[in-house]
Amino acid sequence: MPSLRIAVLTAALLGGSAVAASPIAEIICAPRDEMTQKLTRQLGETRVATGIRDIERIMEVWRSESSGDWTLVMTYADGKSCIVAMGEDWSDLSPRPEKDPA
Repeated sequence: MPSLRIAVLTAALLGGSAVAASPIAEIICAPRDEMTQKLTRQLGETRVATGIRDIERIMEVWRSESSGDWTLVMTYADGKSCIVAMGEDWSDLSPRPEKDPA
């Protein structure tokens, strides 16, 4: 349930502060190191993809191998990271390399 994940992460990043009625309406931001620790330790996610948005921003996809939950994070040049989307049932559609028959 993404909204519960957002509420948990928001509370963790804000130190237990109240969460808005609609967590999606809130953009969750924190220093990159803090965001990375929360995604890794609290949600069990690892970074599985990155892409350059522009000279100031990098997009990152974080995913939990066990649950399939995912988080899309935008990291800014100033070191701030913000969660821009979360969901479940991530499917990796990248082609797998063929095994060498030798």
